[in-house]
Amino acid sequence: MKKKNIAIIAHVDHGKTTLVDKLLEASGTFRENEEVQERALDSNDIERERGITILAKTTAINYKDYKINILDTPGHADFGGEVERIMNMVDGVLLVVDAYEGTMPQTRFVLKKALDAKVKPIVVVNKIDKESARPKEVIDEVMDLFIELGADIEDLNFPVVYVSALNGTSSYSDDISTQEKGMTKVLDLIVENIPSPKEDFGPLQFQPALLDYNDFVGRIGIGLVKRGTIKVNQMVSCVRIDGSIKQFRVAKMYGFMGLKRIEITEASAGDIIAIAGLPDISVGETVCEIGKEEALPQLRIDEPTLQMTFGVNTSPFCGREGKIVTARKIEERLRKETEKDVSLRVDSIENDSESFIVSGRGELHLSILIENMRREGFELQVSKPAIIRKEINGVMCEPFEDVQIDVPQDYVGSVIEALGNREGVMENMISTDNQVKLHYTVPTRGLIGFSTEFMTMTKGYGILNHTYKEYRKEVGTKVGSRSNGVLVSMENGKATAYSLGNLEDRGVMFIEPGVDVYEGMIVGENNHDNDLAVNVVKGKNLTNTRSSSKDHTVVLKRPRLMSLEICLDYINEDELVEVTPLNFRMRKRILNTELRKKQDAKKE
Repeated sequence: MKKKNIAIIAHVDHGKTTLVDKLLEASGTFRENEEVQERALDSNDIERERGITILAKTTAINYKDYKINILDTPGHADFGGEVERIMNMVDGVLLVVDAYEGTMPQTRFVLKKALDAKVKPIVVVNKIDKESARPKEVIDEVMDLFIELGADIEDLNFPVVYVSALNGTSSYSDDISTQEKGMTKVLDLIVENIPSPKEDFGPLQFQPALLDYNDFVGRIGIGLVKRGTIKVNQMVSCVRIDGSIKQFRVAKMYGFMGLKRIEITEASAGDIIAIAGLPDISVGETVCEIGKEEALPQLRIDEPTLQMTFGVNTSPFCGREGKIVTARKIEERLRKETEKDVSLRVDSIENDSESFIVSGRGELHLSILIENMRREGFELQVSKPAIIRKEINGVMCEPFEDVQIDVPQDYVGSVIEALGNREGVMENMISTDNQVKLHYTVPTRGLIGFSTEFMTMTKGYGILNHTYKEYRKEVGTKVGSRSNGVLVSMENGKATAYSLGNLEDRGVMFIEPGVDVYEGMIVGENNHDNDLAVNVVKGKNLTNTRSSSKDHTVVLKRPRLMSLEICLDYINEDELVEVTPLNFRMRKRILNTELRKKQDAKKE
């Protein structure tokens, strides 16, 4: 059977995973009575809840005389490293673009990776059924983007197909009335335009581009067989990153079909497979025949740009809500995560056996790891994300991001002012029909905590997208720290409505009456820029004397809801987030009120 290898790339939320669902359906991969949930490839609970793809997924379909291997890639900038490596495994890409939103920062990022890898593009304009769809302008934007990124002449003649992935219809025309049921138009374009992988029967070369982990077989390397054939139980050599050679036996080999990973015994050039047998196989290494070791060019792995400290929960509530609380178990879990995530780094801290520095590609990358650990029953405390600085040619540099903002005209002023305060530099500004597109370059630390402020500022109407750009000379001023102080509990106990009612004038509360609090826990935001120790557990003094004025029922404002990402954005350097399976609590590093006051006095 002939083969085609393609990746589906797009900006986050432009419909990649839904399109893969429909391609699987169109090819007859599922039985008629088989129950298939929506976004079938998103296997992780968090992926389903948030509607984003976090891990690249491999699937395959049979269409006509072809086996088409499809890789669904993440659309979020924090997982961009996977997109880059996948380009080495495929011969073509489906570039999915929203028929209204058009080209976005991540569209530029993924398309640049595809053009650099010299793979054949097909443009899929999705959501053509939207009332606000503007397919002609979107195709012009895509063409401009191709030219801007220096595409070859033949790439500029890209084939275009218009689809509604949600409705499962496709057409070669942008006229909505020509849409036909099924995805055969997309599949036909793939068969006609995407070149088949080169069938090279020389000595074996296989290079893992993605990693997986299984408790039974250990680490699994997923990649493309570039040359030759490979069989189960064959003795092979692995050319390591440092040039050394390690021999091992191929214990298991897997192929992909539909949503299933199937065991296979043999694979040849052009097949996308997964192999197990070498416990520490890594991305970019080359598996070869013994005696014919020839390494493929190493794959670039994106360096982490943010780091956080993960530690044992030291609050008075430790062990109440979680089952796993020890440093050994936390370290074991973090090390296990590095087995399948090459962009993650875990380092021990000298003189502190209960904390670890975890470095990743961005806030979302790290917060998803925390969320997974929380759901597994872990209790831990984490610090505010901090950027990773680098010295380049004797100059201290920090990461910068490419930021694109879509915002209604009314809110432009406040957005420009906020980004100016965070050392953002405006690159471009386009105004159309009461909507303004802003293009900025902003230091990564200027964006920590900005998304929450941005949503409040634009009343939820603004769209913010950013992707890592490069390391530049460090900006000297202090950027991205919180302007307001916090209200900190000075007592242990249950919060009372009486106390919270008396404190409402002081700021915004994060807790409700009846919530357990401890000394040093952050219970609200102060209206001023200083921290304030408050008593939220004090009840009303009751006497046997009747009051001359009737007591009124205390009516409290709703507390501000704080998600994990909002908590991580919100805290300052001297604060931590306590994460348990049931709650997120913000707290001061030093819980004791008197000790904290002495510490602050020393700083001044």
